[in-house]
Amino acid sequence: MARMDRAKKAEVVQGLNGLLGDAGSVVVAHYSGMTVAQMSDLRTRMRAAGASFKVAKNRLVVRALQGTAAEGITHLFKGPTGIAISKDPVAASKVVVAYARENEKLVILGGVVSGTAIDANGVKALAELPSLDELRGKIVGLIQAPATKLAGLLAAPAGQLARVIGAYSKKEAA
Repeated sequence: MARMDRAKKAEVVQGLNGLLGDAGSVVVAHYSGMTVAQMSDLRTRMRAAGASFKVAKNRLVVRALQGTAAEGITHLFKGPTGIAISKDPVAASKVVVAYARENEKLVILGGVVSGTAIDANGVKALAELPSLDELRGKIVGLIQAPATKLAGLLAAPAGQLARVIGAYSKKEAA
């Protein structure tokens, strides 16, 4: 395998630094033994959730972590590690945890959420939380529910009045 020159390494570090700096969450996992097809499947699932899964040399990732909120997880980068990154604080962990259940070769090591380092159990707990889109949907549902009930209550007396008038008109017609 060809060695990377300094300029290319600096470019990789700068790109990773930008990704990690904007991330709402970062999950670190070992991927040893995974096939190319499995990695491709994981990356496809990550993209569908608005996240990404990157593999880079550990030394470059550790350099890229410097000065970011994720700096507290540098100790996790030993061996064949990949990083799942998402702007949504929950998306990356949801996909990685779901994939790790199906494929035991993906081992979750830990991560960081909003600048707070978490261990593998923390990542699994985070995956149980609803995503930002799910929370937004629930909030909209809660806001709409009272309005729907209010409209139903206001319509009910008018409907009853119409039925009473209808009953009287049928009675007189008979």
